[in-house]
Amino acid sequence: MDAARDRCVTGIENLDNILNGGIPRGNTVLVTGSCGTGKTTMSMEFLVHGALMGEPSLFLSVTEASDKLLKNVIPYDFFEDSLIKKGKLIFIDLPVVYELFGMTKGELDFEDIDLLVKAIADIVRDLGIKRLVIDSITSVCYQLRTEEKIRQFILKVGKSLSEYGCTSILVSEISPSSERYSLYGVEEAIADGIILMGNLQRRGDLLRTLQVVKMRGTNHSRAKYVLDLTPSGVLLVPLLKGGSI
Repeated sequence: MDAARDRCVTGIENLDNILNGGIPRGNTVLVTGSCGTGKTTMSMEFLVHGALMGEPSLFLSVTEASDKLLKNVIPYDFFEDSLIKKGKLIFIDLPVVYELFGMTKGELDFEDIDLLVKAIADIVRDLGIKRLVIDSITSVCYQLRTEEKIRQFILKVGKSLSEYGCTSILVSEISPSSERYSLYGVEEAIADGIILMGNLQRRGDLLRTLQVVKMRGTNHSRAKYVLDLTPSGVLLVPLLKGGSI
């Protein structure tokens, strides 16, 4: 099975090793964790590496304006401004899409879901997008509210993106004490993969951690890794069971 699936190489070396070569192409992956665990930064690096490899990449920002987002993300040594100018790395604020299609009420209905999925799919098709991040799916779910509508949105958008060969990351926000991987529990059941990011107290330090909980279409390690955010990108080091790194 591993040999048969085309891979979307994340560009994050140890993550690609964990996944036996990368995320299976077309998968929808939930990147989940509490505040400050590095979800947005890692997702952004996934897009930047894709753009550098010639794969048009799209960041759909739900709650934060794109210009502010870019200023707050770590300035990678390998980042090139030309990626944005050439249209290889694209940022769209999802509220602009809401406004464009008249989805301005507090709660989206089933008709709105179909319009939103079509709008995203049309962008992916027209621009040839191969990597997409929605940050955050939790904020979209707040406007869907019911499990039925959340299930329909994620199923439909995942299917549409996969048909265009687009590999997607859905950023999920959870509390540090949460016993599940998403706010409603629906998101994690539907996603093809789950990457759990957390904070770990160790000898007076607060360490970021990463663990691949599931990934359809590939064998993978389920070990926990310590994650460090650097100008050279995300660094992952195994967290040894004995308590040291």
